[in-house]
Amino acid sequence: MAQVSPGESGAGSSTGGLQPWPGPRRVRARRPPVRSRSLGLTLLALLVSGCGQEHAAPPEIRPVRAVKAERRVHTDRVALTGEIKAQEEAPLGFRYGGRMIERLANVGDQLVAGQLIARLDPQPADNAAKSAEADLTAAAAVLAEAQSAEQRQRQLVDRGVTTRATYETTLRQLQTAQAQLDSAQARSKDANDRRDYTELYADAAGTITAVGAQPGEVVAAGQMIVRLARGAGRDAIFAVPDQLIRTAPQDPAVEIVLADDPRVRASGRVREVSPQADPVTRTHTVKIGLQGPPPDMHLGATVIGRMRLEGQPAIELPGTTLTALDGKPAVWVFDPKSETVDLRPVTVLNYGAESVIVSEGLQDDDLVVAAGVHTLRPGQRVRLLEAGK
Repeated sequence: MAQVSPGESGAGSSTGGLQPWPGPRRVRARRPPVRSRSLGLTLLALLVSGCGQEHAAPPEIRPVRAVKAERRVHTDRVALTGEIKAQEEAPLGFRYGGRMIERLANVGDQLVAGQLIARLDPQPADNAAKSAEADLTAAAAVLAEAQSAEQRQRQLVDRGVTTRATYETTLRQLQTAQAQLDSAQARSKDANDRRDYTELYADAAGTITAVGAQPGEVVAAGQMIVRLARGAGRDAIFAVPDQLIRTAPQDPAVEIVLADDPRVRASGRVREVSPQADPVTRTHTVKIGLQGPPPDMHLGATVIGRMRLEGQPAIELPGTTLTALDGKPAVWVFDPKSETVDLRPVTVLNYGAESVIVSEGLQDDDLVVAAGVHTLRPGQRVRLLEAGK
């Protein structure tokens, strides 16, 4: 058999014989040079940086609407809720303690001066009065005996029958008897007065506004049995905060109207101001004396007092202008020269439903941003919108 050398081609053979298999060939990957890869990354970074600089957005100029600050004298009306009470109101009670057996007056009763209100059990007072009368009688008898003894001793000492010392002893006994009689008379008078004080009478005409004890109850001396509103004088009582006390005028005219019927009204003046605030509510009790109150303003009625405070220069701004700086009120002020805004702290005098009154922090003709205040930052450029746009 003829051998075919590996270098001979089988193309010339018409028979197309098989070629010997050279076996698997190993292909070795070629790594790119490190320098070339670093250069590519650098070019890519420069390209991205250039694109970013080319497409950077310009600073945003926000449109805002502003109002001009104008300082004017602002006057406020203050309304407080109070209650109608009597100008003179006093608690009435017994001078001595005891068991109350009867009370003839109730809340709302109209009394006249000298009218009987209540009674205590008179039996203890009667017993004390009888005992005092007996002591008084005994003391009078002792005094009479001492007077007779003194007269006899005086006659004997004048005749020299008895000694001076004996007479002086009799004289001292007379003086002691006289003192005991005086004391018995005082106790008897006190016992009789106590018997009279078992009945409680109205000391003036007025209306019963409250009761403090019921029949059958043992009451102490001075305990309130009824509260009597004397006379026809009426006060409107209000709880006024400290700030209003400081800012209110000296002698304001106060308009008083019924809470359930504003058509019923009266005028009044400040009659009394509590110098010390209530420890719980920190308010002062103010009494407004009513001038000719109508009958519908009865005791206990709920009323509304209105008064106008003295005006002071301040700037009124829309409520939308207000924001905060470090937890305190502030507003954005527009600078026409730089066309930027700056946050400025202000002092708010009063908060209204749709506006605020600023007393400090702004000047006349300052432009205060009224819309979009929550999207601004210090030094930001803005564009003012015309009114109505």
